[in-house]
Amino acid sequence: MSDIEIALPDGSAKEYPAGITPLEVAKDISPRLAKEVLAAGVNGDKWDLTRPISEDASLVLYKWEDPEGKHAFWHTSAHLMAEAIQELYPGTKFGIGPAIENGFYYDIDPGEGVQIKESDLPAIEKKMQELVKQKETLTRRSISKEDALKYWEEKGDEYKVELISELEDGTITTYTQGDFTDLCRGPHIPSTEPIKAIKLLSVAGAYWRGDEHRPQLTRIYGITFPKKKMLDEYLEKLEQAKERDHRRIGKELELFTFSQNVGAGLPLWLPKGTQLRMQLEDFLKKIQRQYGYEQVITPHIGNVSLYKTSGHYEKYAEDSFRTIKTPIEGEEFMLKPMNCPHHCEIYKSKPRSYRDLPVRLAEFGTVYRYEQSGELHGLTRVRGFTQDDAHLFCRPDQIKEEFIKVMDIIFIIFKALDFNEYEAQISLRDPNNKAKYIGTDENWDRAERAIIEACEETGLKTVVEYGEAAFYGPKLDFMVRDALGRKWQLGTIQVDYNLPERFDLDYTGDDNQKHRPVMIHRAPFGSMERFVAVLIEHTAGKFPLWLSPDQVAILPISQRFNDYAFEVMRELSKHEIRAYVDERSEKVGRKIRDAELKRVPYLLIVGEKEAESGTVSVRKQGQGDQGSKEIGIFADELLQLVDQQMNAWKSEQKKIEE
Repeated sequence: MSDIEIALPDGSAKEYPAGITPLEVAKDISPRLAKEVLAAGVNGDKWDLTRPISEDASLVLYKWEDPEGKHAFWHTSAHLMAEAIQELYPGTKFGIGPAIENGFYYDIDPGEGVQIKESDLPAIEKKMQELVKQKETLTRRSISKEDALKYWEEKGDEYKVELISELEDGTITTYTQGDFTDLCRGPHIPSTEPIKAIKLLSVAGAYWRGDEHRPQLTRIYGITFPKKKMLDEYLEKLEQAKERDHRRIGKELELFTFSQNVGAGLPLWLPKGTQLRMQLEDFLKKIQRQYGYEQVITPHIGNVSLYKTSGHYEKYAEDSFRTIKTPIEGEEFMLKPMNCPHHCEIYKSKPRSYRDLPVRLAEFGTVYRYEQSGELHGLTRVRGFTQDDAHLFCRPDQIKEEFIKVMDIIFIIFKALDFNEYEAQISLRDPNNKAKYIGTDENWDRAERAIIEACEETGLKTVVEYGEAAFYGPKLDFMVRDALGRKWQLGTIQVDYNLPERFDLDYTGDDNQKHRPVMIHRAPFGSMERFVAVLIEHTAGKFPLWLSPDQVAILPISQRFNDYAFEVMRELSKHEIRAYVDERSEKVGRKIRDAELKRVPYLLIVGEKEAESGTVSVRKQGQGDQGSKEIGIFADELLQLVDQQMNAWKSEQKKIEE
């Protein structure tokens, strides 16, 4: 058998016999590496460690520390859980069972009259542990479409049959461990042996393929680790996450609520939540003014023809609220699913010259999507949400500069709100399914190149994901990690050659000819609702002073001093400091405890001594007594602190400019 050359990430290369496996290469490099490696990358494709390599290739070996290693580990764990369920619930039919960011799930149909509940999870866990002890190997096998259909038709599993019917013959593989065989692309770890700690987390309902008109399956979530200590640490983080749940904290702090009378997924912002949101909006508006944006306001609805022109009707009609018919025959309106078509019409409202560009239009615009009721979740998944939207119309030679400026704004916001860990993802179209997108190959190539070049020029480290682009253009998405290490998709920037085409937008160039502008879509916060939810969980409700709905709580030690407390509040309000008086007839200790639970940054205790001397006794959230101060001095110090926090972004901007 002839030799092949295997190239490794460190630049080295070595010859091996054709048919060698990634695991054998790992053993040749280091026995310890061979024990730690979980999966491989061969010429950019994800492979099993035991799959032979028959030609020259580049090889990457993935361990637990790598996302690809975890993915293979958790994908195998999903199969292990399915095997346990098959033994405990014979006749179960299986949908899909992927690895996800933290763990895995499997959608199953246990059969008529059979219901798997949370209380059944320990028994499934126990069976998984029994199977692990058998150290079952996973065997990959290529299978013809005919044989695959025959196998699952005989098992009566219509879900697998449907999936197989959509696959091309010659591309179908299965994986078998023990008595369980699954339709799967892989990759998987070589055996179940490394799975040392197992926890099944929850049971939920999930419509087959996300379609509410299809059968509802049972979705079981779980997670596994190679060490028990890792599982213990993860479960501790889950408990912390429950404590930080934005739905619970939002209720405690009286930020927002929901009402079935208003409608599911339509949040009502309470006064304190509105104050918080307004502070965020004012903060971004202040930055935007420095970058030459103009604010606009557009309606919540638009003629259906507007969204047919943009392509949103074709792409979003299924996920939108039903159209609104008027008394005029054939006239229909939609709750807007996006703000960009409206902004295109604003751009088009007057002639534009090359000297006018870029035009930067910004709006906190509310849009509407009819999310399935089972997918609604607090503020993170709603049916009506406000985007901090802006659309930049520029010349082709301005794209890179404008794109980089938008990146600067996002970096400023992340820094100001203490989101210091984030990843940038370049989201490109799926080259194998171009029908999902609008526009020409030429325009897509230009738009994708502009994003890649802007990231290269700024030195931003990125990952590339195919198939994640918007239907009208590629984008740069920012994935933020919160205080618990969870990843959230927040800011986004998109380059779009297609909507200007569809709306016939133009400008007069220096050659006196008509030219087509390019659009940049941009939303640093993303959705205000989602951003606030993430911010609540990131800070556990302890917002920075400038952002806190209540900056100061004034606590009289008895009702005799309520008048003085309100006098203090009036003095603070002159300085635009947000304060309230707790005038309840409770002991001051109870008032302090309640204010601490409300995460109020500063507590001012007032009694006889303070009333006589015109002072306040200051306590700081989490730091206790700060001594006595005159009201004016306290107000000045607080204002200076707020000003420092509010304008810290300017120093960040200066760093960026330098």
